[in-house]
Parts: sequence; C-alpha cells; structure tokens
Amino acid sequence: MRYKIIYDKAGRLRLRCGKFAFDKELESAVAEYFRSCDAVTSAEAHFENGGMLICYKGDARQQLLDMAAELDTRKLTPVKDTSEDTLAKLDDDFKNNVIKHVVKRLINRALLPPVIGHTIVVLRGLGYVWRGIKALFEDGLTVEVLDGASIGACLLQSNHETAGSIMFLLQLSGLLEDYTRARTRAALTESLAVKTDKVWLVTESGDVLINMSELKVGDVIRVRTGSMIPVDGEVTEGEGMVNESSMTGEPLSVMKTADKSVFAGTVVDEGSLAVRVRALSGDTRINQIIRLIDDSENLKAGVQSRAERLADSIVPFSFLGFGLTLLLTGNITKAVSILMVDYSCAIKLSTPISVISALREAAEHDMTVKGGKFLEEFAAADTVVFDKTGTLTNAEPVLEQVIAFDGMNEDEVLRTAACLEEHFPHSVAAAIVKGAADKDLIHEEEHAEVEYIVAHGIATTLHGERAVIGSRHFVQEDEGVEVTDEMQAVIDRQAGASSVIYLAIGGRLKGALCIFDPPRTEAKRAISLLKAAGIKNVVMLTGDSEKAAKLTAERLGITHYESQVLPEDKHAMVEAIKLSGHRVIMVGDGINDAPALAAANVSCAMSDASDIAREAADITLRGADLTELAVMRRLSVSLMDRINANYRFIIAFNSALLALGFFGVLTPAASAFLHNGSTMALCALSMRPLLKEDEKKGSLFTLTELV
Repeated sequence: MRYKIIYDKAGRLRLRCGKFAFDKELESAVAEYFRSCDAVTSAEAHFENGGMLICYKGDARQQLLDMAAELDTRKLTPVKDTSEDTLAKLDDDFKNNVIKHVVKRLINRALLPPVIGHTIVVLRGLGYVWRGIKALFEDGLTVEVLDGASIGACLLQSNHETAGSIMFLLQLSGLLEDYTRARTRAALTESLAVKTDKVWLVTESGDVLINMSELKVGDVIRVRTGSMIPVDGEVTEGEGMVNESSMTGEPLSVMKTADKSVFAGTVVDEGSLAVRVRALSGDTRINQIIRLIDDSENLKAGVQSRAERLADSIVPFSFLGFGLTLLLTGNITKAVSILMVDYSCAIKLSTPISVISALREAAEHDMTVKGGKFLEEFAAADTVVFDKTGTLTNAEPVLEQVIAFDGMNEDEVLRTAACLEEHFPHSVAAAIVKGAADKDLIHEEEHAEVEYIVAHGIATTLHGERAVIGSRHFVQEDEGVEVTDEMQAVIDRQAGASSVIYLAIGGRLKGALCIFDPPRTEAKRAISLLKAAGIKNVVMLTGDSEKAAKLTAERLGITHYESQVLPEDKHAMVEAIKLSGHRVIMVGDGINDAPALAAANVSCAMSDASDIAREAADITLRGADLTELAVMRRLSVSLMDRINANYRFIIAFNSALLALGFFGVLTPAASAFLHNGSTMALCALSMRPLLKEDEKKGSLFTLTELV
C-alpha cells in the first residue's frame, strides 16, 4: 500500500494512505495488523483519510514501514473492536461533539435573527427550569435547582445572551463528564474480562485438560477449590461454596449444588463442581462489574462522596446570598450575579472527574482498581504487608531438589507430587509440575478426587491409601505423619534456604520437595521506592521456614518479618497492625492470602495470583513488576493532591466572583461566564495525566523523583 509519512519520531509513527484506502469496517483489522508486531505498543487506524498512528518500542521503524508497504486491505477481514479501538473512537466522538456544539452556537449567533435566537434560548431554558423544579420536589435544594434558578432569573430579565451562555457551558461540562466516564469504563472492560486459557473437561474416561477455545456449549467442566468459573452454566454434580462478590457485591460465599446456576467470574472457595456450559461469553460478568462500579456508593472514593454531599449542601447558601443581596441593595442585577456563582458546581464535577481519570490512568498502566475509594486508601496508607512466595519472590519458583524416603525413589516422589499439585493454581504447584515435565515424568491420574485444604495442603486417596502433600505443619501435626529427627536433619541439610513441601502416603513420609524461590529482580528496588514514597513500615509474612524468610528479608532490606505463619495468623496480624493505628496495604498472590487481603485497608494481587486472591483484592497489578506498587502510590497521592488543589482554587476563585458581583463590578453575564468557564477549565485540567511522561512509557522513576 502506498503511504505518506506525516509524523516520524522515535517510538511514534503516523502514516496516511489517503481517502478510500480502506473502509470503516476494516479500521480494527488494520490496527490489529500492526499490533501483530511485537515491538508495537499501540496502533490506531482511521478510514476517513487512511491514517494510521503506530507507537512502538526499540528499533522497529523500518519493519513497520515495510509492513505498511506490504499491507493489502483486500486480504483483511473485519474484526471485533479491541479495547484500544473503542477508546480511540470515544476520543473522536468527544472531539466531534465539542466541535459540533461550538460551531452550532457560533452559527446560531451569527445567522439567526434575534427573535428566533431568543425564542430558542427561552424554549431550551424552560427545560432547565422544569428539571430544576422537579429536582427541588424530589431531592431538595441541589445543583440542578441552582442551574434552573439562574437560567430562569436571566430569562425573567430578558437576558437571553447570559442564559444561552450558561446553557452552552453546562452542555460542554456534561459532555466532558460523560466522555471521561465512558472512556474509563471502556479502559476497564478489557481488564475485567474472564481470561482462562485451559479448563478441565469431564469425559467418560476422566477429566481432560483442554484449551478454552475448544469448549462448546453443553460440555461439562470441573472447577475445583480456588479456581474461577470461566462460563455461565448449571452444576451437574458436586457441591461447593462459590464467592459471587464479582456479580452481586455480597462478600459471603453461596452453597452451590446440582441444578444450581453459576456464573463466569465467580470463584469456588471450597469444594468441587461439575458445570454444564450454558454460555461461553464473559460479557455478563463484565456488564455486572461495570454496573457495580457505576452504581455502588461503596466503591466511590470517600472524598468523592463527601464532595457530592458538600456540593448539594452549599446550594442553599447561594439562594441565601441572592436574597440578602437583593434585600440590602435592592438591585436585582447584583442579586442575579450572586446566583450565577456557586461553589457546588465545580466541586461536584471536578472531584469525580479527577477520580475517574485516575482510574482510567491506572488501567492504562495495567492496574485494575475496583473503585475510587481504594485509590484514596492507597494514598493514606503508611504500612505495606507482603506475602513472600510468589509475591516478593520470583513468580516462577523452581524445583531445586527432591528427597526420597521409605523406599520411594526421587522420580516416584516427584511424579506423585506433580499429579496432586497440577489441579491447583499456585506458583509452588507450578514449580513441581514443571519439574516433573522437565524430567519427562508422565503423571497419569491414579488418585481419587483431590481436596484442597485452605492454608495447609492437598489430600486425596491414592491406591486405597490417604495421600497428603503440603507444609510440615499440615503433614506432621494435622495429619499425624511422623517426621523423625533423622529425616528432618537430612531435609535441613539438603534444603538450605529452600522452602520444603512434604509428601506422605498411608501415614508415612515418602519424600520432600525443595523449592528455590529467589526474590524478584525488582523487589528490593520496589521496596526502596515505596519507602521513598512515604510508606513507613514494610512487613513480610510467610509460611516458609525461618531460614528462608530471614534470607529473603536480608536481601530485600526488610527489617520486620514473620515466618511459618498460617493464613489465619496473617489475617490476625493485619488486623493487629490496623488496630495499632496504621493503614495497611496487603500484597499477596495465593489462596491462603485471601483472608489477609480482605482484612487490609486496601489489598493488591499480582497478575499471576490465584483467582480467589484476585477476586479478594481491591487492586490487581496485571504486570509482573513490583515497582508498579510505587507507581500506584504516586498515582493515588497525586490524585489526592489534585483534589485538594482543586478545592483551594474553587473556594478562592468563586469567592472573588461573589465579592465582585456584590459590589457591582461584574455583570450577571460576566459572572456566569467566568464561573462556568472556570468550572469547565478545572474539569479539563482534572483529566490531565497524574504521572510523568517517563512513567507513562513504563520506565522506572528514580528515588529522587518520588521525594
């Protein structure tokens, strides 16, 4: 395809192929064509002028130009819009709507005879007056009442120009708020989709692991403890407690038995369910969560809810000021000038727009935040509590060594352990399964239904004997398996600082698996960044041995840690920290972290966390970089700084307008213009990115930038 280079700068390339280069239906397909290049971070296509905007990393410029030259739109087929395409269209629609309103107003003022123009203003103004009267009887004195009163006062004075200006600015403010909310919803939709790659298909010969893409309506899948249900369907067998908070907002799990409906995005807390697929689409879950975000007052930032209440509470004082001015001066013009200005409009619009913009920006940084209040909590926190395994340590721990006892060899121990662990999504389980795969050990299922015992381990029946795998506490104390001093000495000597998983069959210890879980490469830097950003206390809680916990803490610069901690202890420790007056961020990834995540003021889960941990968490980091926590801290603190700065400006500027109106310096028209204009400007400024450009590109900022 022939093209012209319109803009060419490192990392950003804009091409234009001309009108009719491709149809509107192929916009997403063209954008997807360029996104197939690994170096491309984003791509847009616009059919109006055949334009293509491509953002990339590295030295991929020539490759992209070659791709553009080889592009044959005749071979493309329309594809469903991606989240990125939807955002681009929202941007275009907003720009077009603003231009349309501005042009329409200019044309009306320039071409329409005054009589017709004034008639249109009166008719439109009566609509605002009616909505104000309706709001007065339904909700009392609110901002809508004040808008209707100010427009009505202008109409009574035949001040059509001022009334038209007020309505024009109110329309633009409404467009701005609707656009920001819609853009945030679209940005979050992609991150809220159910993303499950593989499922266990129930067949006559047993459960078979298949790709999600192979699943059909009517198939039966098995979902076990800790896993997310990826489809809508009905339970055919089994029973379990299902956490439906993503659908209903209710925190308590619901018992599900045969013939009960289950929904995509919900999580099996306990038990095992066979589910017949009714619907494969995740749209239902997405829509439910978006509705929950839109409608639930509990998800609003406290500062946002306070702003809305404050805005409505200020309205009566505006009417009081109008009455007093009229009484003291007897000048209706001065009194109307007072009515044109209020604090509530700017407060009520700028605060939610700031919060929504921050949520959108978080989504752009691959951080899903379930509501504005969690950004507020993140900014206020002074303590962060980390789980160790899979959070502070490498997301992919490796199997370091296998120790065999009681007549079993190492391969038999590993094969059996992998067979049990493959059913549950945890980084340690993945290390064991991968270790078996690396040795080409085939582990066909020879056991009965496996049971995940939260906080302890896995139990099942193998060849008629009870088989358990998990921590020493679980195997020795809960299951009564003897671990002799000689056995433990061998394990301690060979394991070193590795975590140890114990395997017992028939009440006898058969082996131990040593899992080496090195700290993430960025973990130490992430902790330093958090401290520089105002986090005073960094705590690590882990179920690992004292030796492993101490080594990790020393490497990362953590002064306070607790080892061999049970999940209920993690929960209790988080509660104790809160009771001591601290505000806590909890970061975890496993099923056993869910209680502590729920107890914290605000909780975070990593991208590779278990389904139940992601559901329990308020914030999910979709990347695998812990320094994103520092980015989230910077974002949330900047949000609160912006809201407070907006408050100060609103009070100072509008107080000045009231004073100038009272003394007759400003006319009602000038007061309305300055008030509504400042409100619009403030809303527009509240949409600006909170993070610096280098942070937007994903680079790690320095410590000095955080101070």
